[in-house]
Amino acid sequence: MINVLIIDDDPFVTASLKTILESTEEIQVIGIGHSADDAIELYQTLQPDVLLTDIRMGHHTGITAAKNILARFPEAVILLLTTFKDQAYIREAIAIGVKGYLIKQNLDAIIPSVKAAHNGQVVFGTEIVDTFTQMMAPAPEMTFSQTLTERELQIIKEVATGKNNKEIAETLFLSDGTVRNYISQLLEKLALRDRTQLAIYYYQHLRKS
Repeated sequence: MINVLIIDDDPFVTASLKTILESTEEIQVIGIGHSADDAIELYQTLQPDVLLTDIRMGHHTGITAAKNILARFPEAVILLLTTFKDQAYIREAIAIGVKGYLIKQNLDAIIPSVKAAHNGQVVFGTEIVDTFTQMMAPAPEMTFSQTLTERELQIIKEVATGKNNKEIAETLFLSDGTVRNYISQLLEKLALRDRTQLAIYYYQHLRKS
């Protein structure tokens, strides 16, 4: 059973999401809140498997809540649910390590996205992946197998899952310094600005290869 906490400032939305999620026997909603403060407090109290939260909620956003929660609970599985495809929000979501960014209108994707995130996958709705192309300058054409080593491919994939350098080092049995050097080399090789663009690059190109 996947325990889910829902946060949205619209009670109708939270009720609708609860109905959708509990239409499958594999998911139960263990809490509902309506603000970023609710998200932080309820997450700490309930320790859900997945937090599904809106972004725009009054004075504080779901991203603010996600930052706070991930600082305390680095393994937290957080899905951002919104009606907006704001590039700044998408960049920040990737940078802080949330496990997904979905558009509210795509109701059919909610249940499979929650299940996928719970299983360790990073989930971005089709509309969000399409937005990635607007967030980066065209990358130079390359053949991944010829240009990137197996270790570099592993590093990029781990960055795309939202892991920090320490977590990547532990996963791949490397030192923090080695991971940092790999990421610097990859940014230079791929002509990218930061690890957020590296994650976007993965979803634009590498995951399809």
